[in-house]
Amino acid sequence: MSRSDHFDAIVAGGGHNGLTAACYMARAGMRVLVVEKNDWLGGAAVSRELHAGWTYSNCSYVCSLLRPEVVRDLDLPQHGLQVIPYTGGATFTRDGDYFAYHSDHRALEREIARLSPRDVEGYERFSIAVMRQCRFIRPLLLRTPPDPVAPRPRDVAELVYLLRRFHDLGPRETGEAMRFWTASVGDYLDGFIENPLIKAHLAGSGIIGTGLGVYSPGTAYVLLHHYMGDVDGAVGAWGFARGGMGAVSGALARAFRAAGGEVVTCSGVERILVENGRVTGVALANGDTYRAPVVASGMDVKRTFLGHVEAQHLPDDFLKAVRRFKIRGSSGKINIALDAMPRFPAAPEDASFLSGDLHVSESLAELERAYDDWSVGRWSAEPYVDMLIPSRIDPTMAPPGKHMMTVFVQYAPYDPERDGRRDPAHWDEAARTAFADAVLDRIERVSPGFRDLVLHAEVRTPVDLEREVGLTEGNIFQGELTFDQLLFNRPVPGYADYRTPVKGLYLVGSSAHPGGGVMAAPGANAAREILRDARRLDRTERAFRAA
Repeated sequence: MSRSDHFDAIVAGGGHNGLTAACYMARAGMRVLVVEKNDWLGGAAVSRELHAGWTYSNCSYVCSLLRPEVVRDLDLPQHGLQVIPYTGGATFTRDGDYFAYHSDHRALEREIARLSPRDVEGYERFSIAVMRQCRFIRPLLLRTPPDPVAPRPRDVAELVYLLRRFHDLGPRETGEAMRFWTASVGDYLDGFIENPLIKAHLAGSGIIGTGLGVYSPGTAYVLLHHYMGDVDGAVGAWGFARGGMGAVSGALARAFRAAGGEVVTCSGVERILVENGRVTGVALANGDTYRAPVVASGMDVKRTFLGHVEAQHLPDDFLKAVRRFKIRGSSGKINIALDAMPRFPAAPEDASFLSGDLHVSESLAELERAYDDWSVGRWSAEPYVDMLIPSRIDPTMAPPGKHMMTVFVQYAPYDPERDGRRDPAHWDEAARTAFADAVLDRIERVSPGFRDLVLHAEVRTPVDLEREVGLTEGNIFQGELTFDQLLFNRPVPGYADYRTPVKGLYLVGSSAHPGGGVMAAPGANAAREILRDARRLDRTERAFRAA
């Protein structure tokens, strides 16, 4: 075997977390190889031209959670990353009303007062409560969770850090944090807001990407997960990566190559090689083999250990825990090329909030009915839709005068029910068409003539996301973000530090702490542990100032 087949580390999967880990390792002087099954890098953070002239962010579609520390450490703006913030959004009703969400606080107060004067004060309390939780949890995102059962010295230090954080909160706020992390988003909002439309708008962030309903315990934390990002220092803000979400992965790939990293595409990992309890490399689907003492898997925990590591190398209790880890497909996606900007008659002409996220919802009860459909194996008859038209802000996404719309959909089952049986194979062309019709009908109700503007539509079911991107059941977070799967329980108790039972094999994807979204925190955190084990952490002290 030639020297070129040997590396210091191999990253399995070229998603944004894998690329992040690869960048940090390469910048620390390691010889790193990234292997990717597709002919492009980025995983779910990609930009693709699937209709001539239109660029789709055809999986992930908005930028907020990407950690600014990682952006600075890896000099991503110098590698082409530009994030353009948007400043609002709206939820429309079928009877012609709407609620507009403005980033300008005074404008938002006036809008809330238009619908429900009593909710101005309630929203203020809600906003303060959520930001308080954000301030508590954001410092934990770039830290390795401790093991509270068998602590090592570093674990003890982290446990002390956590205890101090809770001590600083005080008993009242600690109790509020526990309630927040375990409550349903519906119950939590009921404590602040009266107007059903305002509640419906706010609740959407609690169910996106989640196999839970608005009254399911744990969805308040999912809302928090979507609130704790920032753009240009504005906490909770969202933005578009210029050129689509592939711009994030593209900048990471350029940073990796600039640090000397190497990439192999068009053939994924068939098997992770293990000898005597230690990883030795990877065998690819095309028959090629590469050797390294470190393998970092960007795949989810189930795909990694149930699909690519032989069971004989893993403890039985670990495998049982991996099988119990909840990864449920609940989301679909439609990317649409539009002949013109759609009309929303309820909104003022050229309203600024039309450049943000748009929804069609009436109430929490309606959202819960959409979840009920999913729970019995049907796509929602009246789905929750998160629509954005990034071409209003980023004209590079569509030809002049045309537009691109991305539509995220809750709920879509991984295995639709038919004739009393649930099966992923039921996503045939007829089912895909019916699913798309349900979504387009939903949009048509608030944007008459919308269907006439559709030039092309890419329909993506959970099965499509699994097959193309490698997301088990199409789950965008690589595992539910419920309290039992957070911090030192993610993905498996005793293995929340990115290490695994196989020496030299690490998890760097969103199955690990702190979870999913285009955040890059799991990749950065895992790289820190890899470099610590390789005795190279001193060479990246600046890059890990948050550790």
